[in-house]
Amino acid sequence: MRVPGWLDDTRTSYDTVAVSYADLLRDALAHEPFQRGILALFAELVRAEGNGPVADVGCGPGRITAHLHSIGLDAFGIDLSPAMIDVARRDHPGLRFEVGSMTCLELADDCLTGLLAWFSLIHVPDDEVPTVLAEFHRVLRPGAIMLLGFYAGDGSRLKTEGYGGHPMNVYVHRRPPDRVAAWLHAAGFTVEAEMMHRPAPNIEGGFIFAHR
Repeated sequence: MRVPGWLDDTRTSYDTVAVSYADLLRDALAHEPFQRGILALFAELVRAEGNGPVADVGCGPGRITAHLHSIGLDAFGIDLSPAMIDVARRDHPGLRFEVGSMTCLELADDCLTGLLAWFSLIHVPDDEVPTVLAEFHRVLRPGAIMLLGFYAGDGSRLKTEGYGGHPMNVYVHRRPPDRVAAWLHAAGFTVEAEMMHRPAPNIEGGFIFAHR
């Protein structure tokens, strides 16, 4: 589906909820052993490629960026929302965070050993996904590792409220893993593994490891 104005809507929505989002999810990873295991595997694969810079694209308040740093990666965060970046810098003052869009990353070609998009593609419309994946391919070195986390399934819904009851205006897109894998193949990636996680009824998380 096409969603005109989705970038502006996403930025404004997450600016609005940044503080409450950070408060609600600050300790969530401590209660998610499967997610920690997936991130540990990502870290192991990055280290095997030389342990260079890793971008957490769509980092929000930086909780996953900080976790990656704590397990030995040279991780930094990028997010569309200036308010999210302000919170990330406040909560993790020793780490690097930048405002930016995954549709046009301000990074040099072939500069990353790893890239994580942890449930940050969920607001990107289908017709914009190839642009985003082309950017990911451009900034990753040959052999570099990418991990995508997303909501598995099919269909989209408009999210008008969230994270403490604040107003939002973003579509949340669910995708079958085989569709995401096909997009990755078309963008020049090699898919290495697909995983599913069902943390609660009616919630399915999809995870795909791929390399350039």
